[in-house]
Amino acid sequence: MHELSDATLSKSEIVYRDLRDRIISGRFTPGYRIVLGKIATELGVSTVPVREAIRRLEAEKLVTFTPNVGAEVASIDVHDYADAMQTLAVLEGAGTALAAARITRDQLEQASATNNQMRMLAEGNFDPRLFTDLNQRFHQQLCAACPNQYLTEILDREWERVAVIRRNTFAFEPARSLTSVHEHDHIVTLIRSGAGAEEVEHAARQHKLRALNQFMQSRPAS
Repeated sequence: MHELSDATLSKSEIVYRDLRDRIISGRFTPGYRIVLGKIATELGVSTVPVREAIRRLEAEKLVTFTPNVGAEVASIDVHDYADAMQTLAVLEGAGTALAAARITRDQLEQASATNNQMRMLAEGNFDPRLFTDLNQRFHQQLCAACPNQYLTEILDREWERVAVIRRNTFAFEPARSLTSVHEHDHIVTLIRSGAGAEEVEHAARQHKLRALNQFMQSRPAS
C-alpha cells in the first residue's frame, strides 16, 4: 500500500506516528513520562496535535493519561498481556493455517532463516529487543501468504502492541527464547511436509499459549 508523505498528513497524524514508533521500538519504555510541550517543540507543532495523538495512543492502551500528572507509556498489565496473547494465539493460528497452503518455498525458507538468527541469539549473546523483532518478523513471514487481508492487518496491529511487552518478558525469561525457536522449527516442519490446516493451526496456537503459560508460571506469587 502506498505510504502517505508527511506533507499530506495532518499534524496530529504525524505526532501520532512518531510517538507510536518511539513506543513500539522501545525508545520510550514502560513508565516513561511523555512531556507534551517537549514533544511539541521537537516536532515543531503546538500541544493540540500532541494531545490528540496521546488520546489515540491511550485508546490503543499504549499510553496512560492522568489529569494533573500527565501522559506515560503504559506499564505492563498482566491481565492485558494475557488477553492479548490469548487473542494472538487464535488469530496467529488462523493466519498461519490459511497461509500454509499458499506459502512459497522461498517464503518458508526466509522464515526458517529468521528463526536461525533467533537461534544464534538464544544460544549466544541474548538481546531481548532484537529477539522480539526477529520473532515478529518470523510470524509475519509465515503469515505473508494468508489470503485474508483483514486478518493480516489485525495481526500486524496486535504484533506491534504486544512487542512492547514481549521485549520485557524475554528479558526476564531468556530460557523461553530457545524453546520458542524449537517450536518455530516444528511449525516450519509441519508446513514443509504438507500437514493439514488443522494441525498447523493447532501448533501455531499452542505455541503462543505455551509462551503465555510459562510467563504466568514464572511470575512471583503475590
